[in-house]
Amino acid sequence: MKRVAFVLVALAALGVAGYALFMYGTQPLGARVHPEMRAEFEARPGAIYAHIFGASVALLLGPLQFLNGLRAARPTLHRALGWAYLALGVFVGGLAGLYVAFFAFGGTVSTSGFALLAVLWLYTGARAVLTAKARDFGAHRRWMVRNFALALAAVTLRIGLGIGFASGLAFETFYPPLAWLSWVPNLLLAEWLLARERWGRNEPVASGAPRG
Repeated sequence: MKRVAFVLVALAALGVAGYALFMYGTQPLGARVHPEMRAEFEARPGAIYAHIFGASVALLLGPLQFLNGLRAARPTLHRALGWAYLALGVFVGGLAGLYVAFFAFGGTVSTSGFALLAVLWLYTGARAVLTAKARDFGAHRRWMVRNFALALAAVTLRIGLGIGFASGLAFETFYPPLAWLSWVPNLLLAEWLLARERWGRNEPVASGAPRG
């Protein structure tokens, strides 16, 4: 079951990244978004393309970081892909995402949700780097799990968009909540999975903020 879930997540990440790269690489900027969003996209093309590029890199490389066989057999390649994931994916995509969050369609609800997502994505990425440098690989893996759960907001956002359009609700009604619903459940699920791993090893789980 765990392997099936991993494959499904990896395919979803690959599909969203491929779609984003195709659409933003071959179509006019903002061609498939709400007209008001398109105006904001066209006003900040550099930031939009940086965010799309970074998020796509993270989605493409993220699943590879959790392949135990690759990590054990090719540790140098694992590290190189990890640096590419964090530097080109998380930090480029996160900084650009933080900037464009302040112009998000939907007002304060959208801006606050997407801005906090970007901050947490950058923070968990920084913690992943620091724990790897400290050679605390257990903590490094846990921060990477949290970080990739946040990267998957790109996937859950599109699932939410599909549900919203199918529901018949107005776009301006269902889009702002997705700024939160696209990532909060992902992070809660990641924390639950990490806590379950600790329980399985009979390790104490601290209350409050997550440990390493």
